[in-house]
Amino acid sequence: MEVVRMTNEHNTAPAVETRGLAFAYPAGSGEPAFEISWPDLRIDQGAFCVVVGSTGSGKTTLLRSLKPELVPAGAYRGWARVLGRVASGEGVRGEQAFTALESAQSIGFVMQDPAAQIVCDTVWHELAFGLENVGMPQNEMRRRVAEVAHFFGIEPWVRKKTEDLSGGQKQIVNLASVLALRPRVLLLDEPTAQLDPNAVKQFLFLLGRVNRELGITVVVATHSPEDVEAYATQRIDLDASGAPAPRELAEAALAPRWEARAAACAHADAAIRVRDAHFRFDRREPWVLRGIDLNIARGCVHALVGGNGCGKTTLLRCLAGVLKPQRGHIDNALRYSQALLPQDPKALFVCDSVREELMEWSTRCGYGQREAVAMARRFGLESLGVRHPYDLSGGQQQKLALAKLLLANPEVLFLDEPTKGLDPASCADFSRTVRELADEGKTIVFVTHDLDFALVTADFVSMPFDGEIACTEPVQAFFANNIVYRPNAESRLFGEIAAEGGRA
Repeated sequence: MEVVRMTNEHNTAPAVETRGLAFAYPAGSGEPAFEISWPDLRIDQGAFCVVVGSTGSGKTTLLRSLKPELVPAGAYRGWARVLGRVASGEGVRGEQAFTALESAQSIGFVMQDPAAQIVCDTVWHELAFGLENVGMPQNEMRRRVAEVAHFFGIEPWVRKKTEDLSGGQKQIVNLASVLALRPRVLLLDEPTAQLDPNAVKQFLFLLGRVNRELGITVVVATHSPEDVEAYATQRIDLDASGAPAPRELAEAALAPRWEARAAACAHADAAIRVRDAHFRFDRREPWVLRGIDLNIARGCVHALVGGNGCGKTTLLRCLAGVLKPQRGHIDNALRYSQALLPQDPKALFVCDSVREELMEWSTRCGYGQREAVAMARRFGLESLGVRHPYDLSGGQQQKLALAKLLLANPEVLFLDEPTKGLDPASCADFSRTVRELADEGKTIVFVTHDLDFALVTADFVSMPFDGEIACTEPVQAFFANNIVYRPNAESRLFGEIAAEGGRA
């Protein structure tokens, strides 16, 4: 692990400190096997600290170990202190641990999924929810809500329903509601993973203001340190990670494939035809989709990109037949052999172990133990067979869900944010898997905010806007002609792709 510290060295009271911290998931019997351990850490007060690591390296567990109410069930060795008090671990003799009230007011936490943290029906109530729970007087509560709404510029939203907000707006509301409690330390677990590129920039700009102007210590776990490098004062690498590479290197590695795929897709029949499709969730509400026309070519990889709330997921669910358009029609020639990966992979989990999840559909789909073991090995899950799916990291859950779907051997695969929670190496592996499936004749449609992944994986890109399809173009033409939705100039994913000569 590498720790680069650029904060004031004379500050002797760290915001976060760990010594010998290790964690083991609950064991059936005997001594626990400590599966995650971290080097000793020190994060100074006022720092903007970025925590980077591969999928399963323990980023989320580390952050949860710093928030007493969210400490995962299991065994600890060593200890973690936040603001001089024990947050988790074996504890230190004579030191006082956090009470629930003290933790709520001192340590803020923002989760990866914007919708998962929203609990109230309106923005105003969401901003006030935490304040109500700590028993704050009404007058002070109104003042706090007004302050954070003004700071973040969200006064026009305060009477809105939270369900009507975009993903980026929900995450800003989450941040504002946490800051209404005036914490001294703010922990964020992949907070931009489900945001579109513009929402990412807006959220990180506001987070930078929180750090600089309010003096709050910020600790962010991320797979994309390049997004936050302009704000970071400290970086912690939990393991060795790949080096970034220029976009041009990845494009050069993929150029032969792009040429071959363009020729193949140009002569492919349509697997899915959409004509004048309209959809809304209630007849009193505006159309989410109106007049959608789209062809998905058989055996091709088709990406849907666009801003939060533009209807990408709704369109994907209509293509999969989960939602039915009220007007127009969708002809899916492969509807009898399809699979859908939802945004929340836990929606697919019904068993008590990874091994049982992979075998759940074996009788129905005609595969056996050998195929399940091979698929687990393919996604790096072979050592996690007895683990409960809910005890996996977010990236590991995503891998398990993908592995389970692929065992069903669908002809068309619908994926909603498939790289959420995956590190660059895992993204490169999954990109290769998707392209191999397309070479085998499978059709893949995915929704994503990960433009780097879209560039190296898709054959075609469509951009929904205002309920319609604004454009559909081959992947190279789409990104060459777009001034807003552009991949990074360089990224670790491009490094992985270039290192494997375009085969990743």
